Amino acid sequence: MLLHPGEITDAELAGHLVALLFAAAGPLTPDDAARLLEIEPEHLERVCEVLDQEPPLGLALQRGPDRLQLTTAPSSTPVIERYLGAPPPVRLSRAALEALAVIAYRGPATRGEIDAVRGVNSDSAVATLLGRSLVAEVGRRETAGRPALLAITPDCLQYLGLRSIEELPTLPEPEPA
Repeated sequence: MLLHPGEITDAELAGHLVALLFAAAGPLTPDDAARLLEIEPEHLERVCEVLDQEPPLGLALQRGPDRLQLTTAPSSTPVIERYLGAPPPVRLSRAALEALAVIAYRGPATRGEIDAVRGVNSDSAVATLLGRSLVAEVGRRETAGRPALLAITPDCLQYLGLRSIEELPTLPEPEPA
């Protein structure tokens, strides 16, 4: 049976999207999800908004520009940790948290840009973030030396309890000097 947008509600499509993401081995691209649901990408955005407003109990829709994924809702973390044997919490140093903030708010960012914002060398902090898969290299800046561009990962969003980068709190305006 073919799905036709005129014959099915956005709520029903949201249910189909949850089923697709549940069955998928990993994240789907928005284009693939729209193709599989037989809807236009613009319509998929409305379907995702339905899931944002009324997520399935215990789950959250995590969205990025090139991926859709179901994740455990932050409120369900304690139950999942009990089931999995409660892995030790990931503790990050102040330096790693500062570097992560620069990447999250200004990303993708190079190590040089991170160093400039922090005012100190960030190699160790960035190595920690890369080692814990909280950031990843996503390309190269088209400048001299072609430095690596770093961006936060879906694992980082999960660590922060966010569904998307847009949920980061806004930065306060700097006070005039």
